[in-house]
Amino acid sequence: MRKRLHTVIFAFLGVFLLFSTGFAASPEPQSPQAKQIKALVDKAAALIESKGKDAFPEFRKKGGEWHKGDTYIFVNDMKGTTLVNAAFPELEGKNNLELKDANGKAVTREFIELLKTKDSGWVDYLWPKPEQTKPSKKSSYVKRVKLGKEMIYVGAGIYTE
Repeated sequence: MRKRLHTVIFAFLGVFLLFSTGFAASPEPQSPQAKQIKALVDKAAALIESKGKDAFPEFRKKGGEWHKGDTYIFVNDMKGTTLVNAAFPELEGKNNLELKDANGKAVTREFIELLKTKDSGWVDYLWPKPEQTKPSKKSSYVKRVKLGKEMIYVGAGIYTE
């Protein structure tokens, strides 16, 4: 009886730890490009904290620091509304909580679930490169940031194919 109780307790703890540690998170990529993306997002978060929404127009400038080639900043609130998406501006102002990738993964929801338990992390999904429609493998780094009194998040990603 006692042995069975210990097994049940350990099983429960294992499941609890699995779900409480951000099951949506992907392993952190170690490439130089991943480190650049992380630094870019950290810098964007600092800019949002200092300038608020006044930082958003800078993120949209094509060819600038924040939107170059396949790399671009995106900003969403914690309810799923896209505030900035330099490469896909048609998403801005819309609630994209249920927006799914080609495999059915609710990407925005995954970001938010991850950020409920962690300040930042990586999520893998399929997403088209800017000015394309065919989905490619992508890994995005997202980070919570304070905008006035509310929490939002900022992110950018690496296309891995």
